[in-house]
Amino acid sequence: MTNKKDQKFSVSVKGNIRDLLAFKNLVSDRKKIIEKASSKPIEDDPIYQLVQDLHPKKQYLQISEIIDETKSTKTFRLILDPNSETSKLAYFRAGQFLSLKVEVNGVSITRPYSLSSSPSEALDGFYEITIRREEHGFLTKYIWDIWKVGTKIECSGPEGNLYYEPLRDMDHIVGLAGGTGINPFRSIAREIISGNLNAKLTLLFGSSDEEDILFYNEFRLLEEKHPDKIKTVYVLSCDEITLEGCEQGFITADIIRKYVDVNQCSFFICGPQEMYNFIDKELEKLNIPLKRIRREVFGEIKDILKYSGFPQVIAEKIFKINVKIGNLSKEIPGKATESILIAMERANLTPPSKCRSGECGFCRSVLLSGKIYVSPINDSRRSADRLFNYFHPCSSYPISDLQIEVPRNL
Repeated sequence: MTNKKDQKFSVSVKGNIRDLLAFKNLVSDRKKIIEKASSKPIEDDPIYQLVQDLHPKKQYLQISEIIDETKSTKTFRLILDPNSETSKLAYFRAGQFLSLKVEVNGVSITRPYSLSSSPSEALDGFYEITIRREEHGFLTKYIWDIWKVGTKIECSGPEGNLYYEPLRDMDHIVGLAGGTGINPFRSIAREIISGNLNAKLTLLFGSSDEEDILFYNEFRLLEEKHPDKIKTVYVLSCDEITLEGCEQGFITADIIRKYVDVNQCSFFICGPQEMYNFIDKELEKLNIPLKRIRREVFGEIKDILKYSGFPQVIAEKIFKINVKIGNLSKEIPGKATESILIAMERANLTPPSKCRSGECGFCRSVLLSGKIYVSPINDSRRSADRLFNYFHPCSSYPISDLQIEVPRNL
């Protein structure tokens, strides 16, 4: 038997002459192909239809079922609105969100909600979103009072980057979640168990109340049936804990290190803004490269006054914002401590928006004159956008009178 090390292989190098000749003849060859082609217009374009199915600008759905999860959370199952132009649910990647467009008391607003169902279930004809009622929330109170089975919903196609990508991420995902931030991890867990996502999930879930833990029984069952794929750790900040196997306090660097090898994982984070502020400091202690950390958008900043650089002296001021949208030009008031997007929504201008966190760029607009304060933690603009006065209204605040130009919401 010949040893492979002793074998000799000959390699023939033809040079780049053929490539140059092929390039030289490229235009003439294409002209010949075009001349031979049929003059009959293409009536069926499968690629265009595939793009529309995967990335629709809008989807029209309706509620088919409402499930009470905890004392403050409900899951809404969404199916196709049979009387709409939407023919199938857009497929998505586990961890993505939908941006819902809702009219509340005559004001049209958008809010992003992570999908808590799996992509496989979208093929079965439904999405699920799980929403927690916020005591002082503008939208969730309306949802609790108005939404019922049969209510029609308009939303975007699937959006967001909190999904597993094997070319980028390690195959052990560590989910750091708080509150309804567990939703994308439920989607990821279900997709792992279905066999369509080749990864392992360790979920560290923080909660302040035992009775308000989302999907507790479901995750425990998944862990029992698939211990090699799913691991859940509950971290409770309440004074008294009756559930077995829970950690007390918050998701700290020590707790993370206790359950995973931090050098062999990718970290996905989803939860309220306060949790992000805390978790970021804990992850710094672990010296994890930024390329192994992914964060879900958390919506608008609740208290912009906390951030350095915001001019505190104008905190109570209301400025004039001249908004140009298409052929419409309108002057509206804008509070210094509220985003320009909210100011436009209050004026019922129906501006475009999806993530509401400065990430997706869907609301990208032009600052014609005036000064704005851009959130330092979610300014995702390109350098060229900063140079030529483009900004994202969802993460920008007026600190003087403004003139802006906003794209129409198609």
